[in-house]
Amino acid sequence: MSHKLKVGELRADYLTDEEIWRTFTIVLSSKSVKSSTYKYALMKALIENLYEVNEDLELTYDQLAYTFTKVYWNLVVQHHLIYQNQGKTARVATIMKEEQVRHSIPSQMVFDKIPDSVQVSLVNKVKTTMKQNVFGALYGDTGETFYAFDHRTERLRFSPTVHAFMMNYQRLIVQLTNYHMAAMIEKLNEVPHINHLLEKVESIAKRGSLRPYEKILLSHFEAKCFYCGKKLTGQKRETHVDHFIPWSFVQSDQIWNLVLACNTCNTSKSDKLPRKDYLKTIVSRNEAMVALPLLVGQMGNYNEKKLIRMYDYSIKNGYDVLWTRH
Repeated sequence: MSHKLKVGELRADYLTDEEIWRTFTIVLSSKSVKSSTYKYALMKALIENLYEVNEDLELTYDQLAYTFTKVYWNLVVQHHLIYQNQGKTARVATIMKEEQVRHSIPSQMVFDKIPDSVQVSLVNKVKTTMKQNVFGALYGDTGETFYAFDHRTERLRFSPTVHAFMMNYQRLIVQLTNYHMAAMIEKLNEVPHINHLLEKVESIAKRGSLRPYEKILLSHFEAKCFYCGKKLTGQKRETHVDHFIPWSFVQSDQIWNLVLACNTCNTSKSDKLPRKDYLKTIVSRNEAMVALPLLVGQMGNYNEKKLIRMYDYSIKNGYDVLWTRH
């Protein structure tokens, strides 16, 4: 069975959009071999990390396990949706509850707020479960054509055509994944209101506090609004950290996509994409960040082409009303 595989190679060098859509239709439906929510959580992890790949389109198991853990912590602990598969309780749900009890963590605490040491422990345990039950299973469900993986190196490598496809149709894939995940959770937990569950599923990847990024940006750059140039004096609620390309599209926090903004610009921009003039400015800003030794670890797999590509794909995904300050 595919879930027992420790190595999986790509079976196809190229797929058409029609072939990829056909596979997604099967994976996201009840026709899939997997009768648990694992496949949806892994899909959400892949989407959240689309722009975190290296030059070989690889992601580490740690990157994926972090998102996977966050999804289940917020479902199982925060929203009390214990049943995530048919039959016995899913191993990942048991891990969440055991760690919650062991560390006396209140149910209302979201994953990003729990202590770092507990996060690390959870991610490592979940990664082990993913090796046993997740990577190989979705690999099999996708006909061995979406990604390759290797437990020894703990890396997953996208098919180039699948990676491009997921960026091109990212917003639609997110909505489809959320809907089908909510439908399965509704059935497993006998919760009768799918709209209520959709709100929970859509919120499980909500961003954490951006305060640490604010401190980093203020310590290396002048305290002024990225968009209007206004001086930020540090008064309460005056300084904001904004996702240059909206969080609702990228659904993750990369410092190279974060800028300081005043309250007026941040509120006005909201969930819109900035006009392309600003793209040149943030690219220049990021060149300065790459040159700072203390920020090398923060920049991850950043390169200019990745940011420009993300900007272009966000427009393709419906963020085509461009914002500029008045």
